Amino acid sequence: MRVLMIAPTSFFNDYGCHVRILEEARALQSLGLQVKIVTYYKGRDLPGLDIVRTPPLPWRSHYEVGSSRHKIAFDLYLSGTALITALRWRPHLLHAHLHEGALIGVALRALLRVPLIFDFQGSLTGEMIDHRFLDPDGPWYPLMRRLEVWIDQQPDVILTSTVHGARLLIEAFGVLPARVIPFPDAVNTEVFRPPLPAEIPELQRLRGEWGIPPERRLVVYLGLLAPYQGTDLLLQAAARVVRLDPRVHFLVMGFPGETHYMAQAAALGISDHVTFTGKLPYEHAPIYLRLGELAVAPKMSATEGSGKLLNYMATGLPVVAFDTPVSREFMGREGYYARFGDAESLAEWILYALHHPEESVERGRRLRARAVAHYSWKAAGQALLEIYRAIRQGVHPPAWATTSPPGRAKTEGKLGG
Repeated sequence: MRVLMIAPTSFFNDYGCHVRILEEARALQSLGLQVKIVTYYKGRDLPGLDIVRTPPLPWRSHYEVGSSRHKIAFDLYLSGTALITALRWRPHLLHAHLHEGALIGVALRALLRVPLIFDFQGSLTGEMIDHRFLDPDGPWYPLMRRLEVWIDQQPDVILTSTVHGARLLIEAFGVLPARVIPFPDAVNTEVFRPPLPAEIPELQRLRGEWGIPPERRLVVYLGLLAPYQGTDLLLQAAARVVRLDPRVHFLVMGFPGETHYMAQAAALGISDHVTFTGKLPYEHAPIYLRLGELAVAPKMSATEGSGKLLNYMATGLPVVAFDTPVSREFMGREGYYARFGDAESLAEWILYALHHPEESVERGRRLRARAVAHYSWKAAGQALLEIYRAIRQGVHPPAWATTSPPGRAKTEGKLGG
């Protein structure tokens, strides 16, 4: 089976949706499928992946992640590249990521007459508001909202990274429940795992390379640096934590804006207690997470998934996160939950977790067990293949129903019914 993935982003770029695209492609390839990814011209090529890139924009050779008016041009270029690739390669199925990818996929489906799957990772307008690109009270919001509703109702099947996302599509955007399938983010639990005794010297060496004193208790963060990711609140919480317990150190792994946040840490007087690594290659993330005693996930988005939670969980780290439906969906009773958007509450729970080490270690152990049992990519790849086969045969895959507990219903129905 040939699958054309449409990725309107700078794949691969070591964060968020890129990791989901990568792991989905690898899981499908391991099952014998041919996967081709069309994406923007920037990004990192990875061995074993068939990646087709757009030509560069002549007036925009450098750009950062996130919403931008230039994305309209990027997506026009991507549309052309996807069309040429599809006509030459003749895929059996289109798998579109993000709303821009789904919009391109709708046009290609009409031409190729093949099924379209939309990999939904959050509200389009919600993300634009999070990035401060769209004013919810401005004149453009109603138009963008209507466009989002229309896009959501076009695909044959929509995969959501969370059950919360499935409910959002059905209740807020009017998508038929039969077309929505929660397909959670997953994690390679053999790569992301707790440290082995033999690795302790290497971990000590790595700490030393970054100038982290050996007596410090290390709190780790992995992900993008941005207000909607909670980075500002994390640093405010770190200042409070360090003031009350100077033994604590924060390892902040991610980009962009490291210089801005280093200055913010300096203004808060905690430069000696916060280490910024900058952009960290995805393949280095497992060993860096093993340095930590505790992980934090202060993401502020109410609609997007949070794949970093699974990396933390698989590593066996206890986790402090803001209290959101997505956080509770992944971690259940085993997470530590701070009041949403409250830096003081975040600091209090970080201190609680560090000052109750036996409880925290046990929570970390149970979080890893939860990741292994419910969120492995091996099982997820097989489930995705079954979804592909079902829609190619003209039937709905087992779908999620609002009247059932989180999961998939047992019935199937004809597409278009």
